[in-house]
Amino acid sequence: MKVHEIRELSHKELIEKFDEKTEEVANLKFQHALHQLENTDKVRIVKRELARMKTILVEHAKGIRTLKDAASVDEELL
Repeated sequence: MKVHEIRELSHKELIEKFDEKTEEVANLKFQHALHQLENTDKVRIVKRELARMKTILVEHAKGIRTLKDAASVDEELL
C-alpha cells in the first residue's frame, strides 16, 4: 500500500489492516523458516507497509496529521 492509500483509511480500518499485516509477517517468517517461501522479499515489503501504517498512527496520535474519523481515536491501540 502506498502512503496516500493508507491515509485514506479510517482509524478503525487502519487498525484492522495493521493487524492483518502483522499476522501476514508472522506467516511469511514461518514459511521462510521452513524454506517454503519462494519470494523472500515479500517479508521485507510487508514489514515496510507495517512501518508506514505505524508511522501514520503515531502522527495521528501526536496531532501531526488527522485521519478520516478523527473523533474515534483510541490511543491505547498504539
